[in-house]
Amino acid sequence: MTEAAVKNTNCITLKGSAKLVAEYLNYGINSILYQRGIYPSETFSSAEYFGVTILMSQDEKVKDFLKEVLGQAQEWLLNKKVEKIALTITDVDTKEIMERWDFKVQYENSSSCDNPDKEIGNKDLQVIQREIRDVLRQIAASISYLPLLDCICSFDVLIYTTADCEVPEKWNETEPAFITNSQEVKLRTFSTSLHRVDTLVSYKAST
Repeated sequence: MTEAAVKNTNCITLKGSAKLVAEYLNYGINSILYQRGIYPSETFSSAEYFGVTILMSQDEKVKDFLKEVLGQAQEWLLNKKVEKIALTITDVDTKEIMERWDFKVQYENSSSCDNPDKEIGNKDLQVIQREIRDVLRQIAASISYLPLLDCICSFDVLIYTTADCEVPEKWNETEPAFITNSQEVKLRTFSTSLHRVDTLVSYKAST
């Protein structure tokens, strides 16, 4: 069972839901970095999450980067400030974006509540875990249809927020990450009944 805070066996709080989404993003992004060969396979080690084996980066710079970015994302998810989180994969030499993974967020409970622990979902935690597991399995299988990345690539994580969001001083605004001549594959959706996350991947089509 995840460490996300739960009100009881079947009801997740808003704080727990934000933590669960951030956990999914961490495992999902690590899986993408491994599947797409962004770092050498020997720099990853296996971990289990909801019954799915995920390859997690052991590179300290990657771990620190994701901890900072997803930690901030979790805080903004709690305050309903996040619209989308995107993982971009870029050709190091040409700076062309080769692939973009979008994690689009919707807020399913429109009620306003000052205490995140009092905003409660109505979905069984086991059902949420099963939905997340299904998406992670799809991410792991993505190598079967995505084109080979035959160049040295880097990655970045972009967070699209509401206009009233206070951004940390050392963070920079960036231009939208467009892919020329792209194709798109939509993966499964999961919902905590408080946050809904749609996952899709866009990639440069073969010419």
